[in-house]
Amino acid sequence: MFRRRRSADAGQDWSEDMDQARSGDELDYDEPFDDEQAGQEPVGIPRAEGGPWDAEESYPAQERVDLGSLHVPVGPEHEIQLVMAEQHGAWVTVKYRESDLQIQAFAAARRGALWDDVRAEIAAEVLAAGGQSEEVPGSFGIELMAQVPTEPGQPASGLRLVRFVGIDGPRWFVRGLFTGPAAAGDEQADLLEEVIRDTVVVRGEHPVPPREILELRLPPEARQALEEQAAAEEEEENRFRPDLNPLERGPEFTETR
Repeated sequence: MFRRRRSADAGQDWSEDMDQARSGDELDYDEPFDDEQAGQEPVGIPRAEGGPWDAEESYPAQERVDLGSLHVPVGPEHEIQLVMAEQHGAWVTVKYRESDLQIQAFAAARRGALWDDVRAEIAAEVLAAGGQSEEVPGSFGIELMAQVPTEPGQPASGLRLVRFVGIDGPRWFVRGLFTGPAAAGDEQADLLEEVIRDTVVVRGEHPVPPREILELRLPPEARQALEEQAAAEEEEENRFRPDLNPLERGPEFTETR
């Protein structure tokens, strides 16, 4: 977890299942790679007031944690978690009180937008899962408010409110999923909305198919800490490992009389 300290003290749920279902690995979207249009200038797509910001544009200086394609602002009130799923990519979860915000960044073509199509696909999946949804105007333009089963695939378990937002940027697309009280737009939503607005997207110059998840990774200091911890654990384990294998043949001596 990544969290800036206060100055004073210097199993998958349904939302994760939807995240996985929307991952780039599971979408068959027939669009050209970015390098096929390398001679064209990217078209700037209007975003909500403020960010998310592109790494190539000017953006407000702020303390952010480097998670690869997403640089997420840190603060004393919220925690940041990087969730890695071997078969379904990765996403960032921002936790604030009883609410969560899940953020993913995807590659996009130089021209065109993804949110309109993705929003319609999410609505269809919600309906197929036994829920319901509607498009509403919100802080990030057209958003999707959805009532989804509390237990994935089990409509009889009851419904809970979730909120999907999408932001089309230059050669990237960011999707956010609000759960908990923030889904209804209470005061907890204000802080989480500021987090997503202050996030910086690092698209990179390498060609990536549209809708493929942009790489997320631990920051260098966290990776180093994990490597040091693994090395220390291995050293501790070796302290109690016998030098001789009782099943291995030892030296042999022949006595001549």
